[in-house]
Amino acid sequence: MKTTIEISDELAGKARAHAARENTTLRSLVERGLRLAMRADPQLFSLPDASVTGRGLQPGYRDADWARIREAAYGDRGG
Repeated sequence: MKTTIEISDELAGKARAHAARENTTLRSLVERGLRLAMRADPQLFSLPDASVTGRGLQPGYRDADWARIREAAYGDRGG
């Protein structure tokens, strides 16, 4: 099938140069990119569950505001 796509001149130039370095055609490069984009599964990556069990903050900090907790964690190192 013949079709027309519009891309920026800068991207087209980079794509042509890349195709030349790969000793392939712009058509092949676009087809390969489309195939890769269509098979990419956005659900492939998921964060592992890094939660921990525990009883929350230590007793001295359970009712503390964030400024107090930050001061205890960072002290005079900023933060």
